Amino acid sequence: MIETELTLPILVGAAVIDSINPCAFGVLIFLIAYLFKSFHSRGKVLLHGLTYIAAVFLTYLVAGLLLLPLLQQLGRVAVGTYLTIAVLLVFFGLLEIKDFFWYGRGPSLAIIPSAARRIDWYIRHISGKLTTSFLLGVFVALVELPCTGAVYLGVIALISLAGIQVNTIALLVLYNVIFVLPLVVILFLIHHASQTNRFEQWREKYRRHMRLAAGLLLLGMGAWMFTLVL
Repeated sequence: MIETELTLPILVGAAVIDSINPCAFGVLIFLIAYLFKSFHSRGKVLLHGLTYIAAVFLTYLVAGLLLLPLLQQLGRVAVGTYLTIAVLLVFFGLLEIKDFFWYGRGPSLAIIPSAARRIDWYIRHISGKLTTSFLLGVFVALVELPCTGAVYLGVIALISLAGIQVNTIALLVLYNVIFVLPLVVILFLIHHASQTNRFEQWREKYRRHMRLAAGLLLLGMGAWMFTLVL
């Protein structure tokens, strides 16, 4: 079994870069705009928004906790498991960097169109019950994985290389807290429905740079895993 040390600064840095994801921002901004339109109450918007974000956090955390022992077990059987992940990380990184230069052209790490339409439908049918916002968060977290899951996969693989211990699980919790933190900040910064347009314009202006940062991170993680495996 190959072992490595995933230091706190590396994990925090990866989580920060992964957290500034245009996919996650876009869904939340659309959700907040709809909530303001439906409830006309900042208190209810915050409550539903926090419920949605909590569901995203819990879904990603559970997914990580399930994948972590699986990767470690596969790694014990075949070192090629980590080599495959390294290749995938490099490939995903190149796709992200491609979007910095040619955004939306060719294959991209994005929510598939059918899932995006389903998200739109679910948001427009949110009732006053918090369970609907929670279930939306679970659904979005799952269908966003093609867009947001590449860095997370790399981090989980590196954590599995370090061995499953209490402190590594704590690192996984920390990673997901950092991942959703910008969503919480955006939620509290938007005081009126009209402000969602400003945040959406900001997202569109800097989405290429977000992709570039994620792409460079993925290339670095992939290269690091290559050095560990080969």
